[in-house]
Amino acid sequence: MRIITYNVNGIRSAINKGFLEWLAGDPADVICLQEVKACESDVDCGPINGLGYHHFWFPAQKKGYSGVAILSKEKPEAVHYGDGRTQSDEEGRVLRADFKHFSLINAYFPSGTTGEVRQAYKYQWLEEFMEQLLQLRNAAKPLIICGDYNIAHREIDIHNPVSNKKSSGFLPEERAWLDRFFEAGFVDTFRQHNPEPHQYSWWSYRAGARKNNKGWRIDYINACQSLQEKIHSAAILPDVVHSDHCPVLTRFNF
Repeated sequence: MRIITYNVNGIRSAINKGFLEWLAGDPADVICLQEVKACESDVDCGPINGLGYHHFWFPAQKKGYSGVAILSKEKPEAVHYGDGRTQSDEEGRVLRADFKHFSLINAYFPSGTTGEVRQAYKYQWLEEFMEQLLQLRNAAKPLIICGDYNIAHREIDIHNPVSNKKSSGFLPEERAWLDRFFEAGFVDTFRQHNPEPHQYSWWSYRAGARKNNKGWRIDYINACQSLQEKIHSAAILPDVVHSDHCPVLTRFNF
């Protein structure tokens, strides 16, 4: 099964830049979208239906903001909207779909780049999300956690770690949360197969960052250790350009 995570930075904008044509090329069996910035009713879903995808949306209450969606060629056994935490659900941050062999979580982690209030909420959200993951891991099928984590884990995951050491997304506390996440029994599917540097999933729109590959790796497909042997391969797809992010792909053998 091919799974993609992709922050589209507005699904309607991405569609205007060729997203549907890319989708018609059969890029994956399941696609987790973040920052869709739209409700299902805002989008002509006819082409998505025509390509054989079931689709599930969990938008933010605020128009044009946040929101996640899952497109899947296989119909999930169940879909769970939100994580039961008021602010997170109002911002449309978590959507879970249960399949035969695993439970898939699509999450759009908060950003702290707009100031101290949002950075404090990011830390709160991270702790709440970790608690939820540990509960689900004990009660649900093996987990695959896709999404825009808004955190670059290690120096290899960011083009200039020295100048960004005080930047939200690369703060010591955020990176330590990812340390705890992986120590708790989750696997970075991309790094398992790609130890090389200079591989990023997000670039600023400023100063030719994407052209010069001055990016950050903040989009992940991570999985429970029980699925580690089923990870066939993983890749970042920087040539897909509908957003300031690009898709990240992992292939699993079930």
